[in-house]
Amino acid sequence: MTPAGMLAEADEVFDATGIAARAVRAGDSAPDVTLPDAAGSPVRLADLWQRGPLVIVFYRGGWCTYCNLQLRAWQQQSAELDRLGATLVAISPQTPDNSMSTAEANALAFTVLSDSALDAANGFGLAYALHPDLVDYYGSVGTDIPVLNGNGQWVLPVPATYVVDSAGRIRFALIEEDVRRRAEPRDVLAAIEALQQQP
Repeated sequence: MTPAGMLAEADEVFDATGIAARAVRAGDSAPDVTLPDAAGSPVRLADLWQRGPLVIVFYRGGWCTYCNLQLRAWQQQSAELDRLGATLVAISPQTPDNSMSTAEANALAFTVLSDSALDAANGFGLAYALHPDLVDYYGSVGTDIPVLNGNGQWVLPVPATYVVDSAGRIRFALIEEDVRRRAEPRDVLAAIEALQQQP
């Protein structure tokens, strides 16, 4: 089966996982989790959103081309995020060392967090087990996800982007069921601006 065919088949399996129904959405309270950054220092999400708008980007890992493009696109928005007083964190199941490698390879200035235990992915309702055909495919091309993530599991988060307000309420959510598509930064920035204009 071709990679495109596997993606199509995996999409059908994904539809049956119920992620679209169980993932947290706009209006929900954001799960408060503490994760290590790329240097291993603990970072609590609530400490970040209490300072101002928090953008949370869930990505699959540094091995994912689409994820790297997304992270670089966000790096280009650093000045705009600063102007809006917003903080951005990117979360993947990679180990801290592999998160560091991703941050360095993409010249990222924002915080990259490691969710090897899948606390955030499960808390946000985004974790799913890979289809067996994709497990075989990634294994055949040397992408050993259980090793990269340090947890022995073929489990990833669905790519997703959230904006959380200072009360911990989710104001924007896009759960990206097609891994080739991601939230447009301009849409996320517009959501932050709209949030700040509210009384």
